[in-house]
Amino acid sequence: MLASSNQFQVVGAFSNVLKVSEQVKALKPNVILMDIDMPGLTGIEAVIQIRSAGLNTPVLMLTVFDDNQHVFDAICAGASGYLLKKHISTKLFDAIEELQSGGAPMSPSVARMVITSMHQKPTQVNPYGLTARENDVLTSLSKGNSYKLIASEFALSVDTIRTHIKSIYEKLHVHSQTEAVAKALNEKLVKP
Repeated sequence: MLASSNQFQVVGAFSNVLKVSEQVKALKPNVILMDIDMPGLTGIEAVIQIRSAGLNTPVLMLTVFDDNQHVFDAICAGASGYLLKKHISTKLFDAIEELQSGGAPMSPSVARMVITSMHQKPTQVNPYGLTARENDVLTSLSKGNSYKLIASEFALSVDTIRTHIKSIYEKLHVHSQTEAVAKALNEKLVKP
């Protein structure tokens, strides 16, 4: 479809995205069209690689997936637009032009999903019910600080810190410092 267009030039087409960053650097496309379902790495993982390499080329996801998880994962990874394959024949050229002019094209159902999610109440900031002090201790713990250093930082005894940490473990449903820190970082309970 694009190859027959006088408006656009295809500079590369690939069956997988294993070397996506290198290919984007070499070919310097104005826009990347990416499927989510790719062999080896997914299109979402490829977008993460492109962004991690410092490349800002707009990426338009072309896919059959219109569920919340795929849409939000793609957008959070750095995709610039999201077009369902059922709309390719009618909207692809307009979507590419919109990307090139700084827009964020989306299929109507995807745009509705994004807007609906923005209208929902925000997720609970403190889902585990950590106290302010427990959050401070967890943050310090996640920085690799020892119990003694944490105690000194907050002018508390080491025994008080142990009590806070025991409470943190119970609330997070973990059994070790490593599990607590991993959960805190993965669920963004603390800033890295």
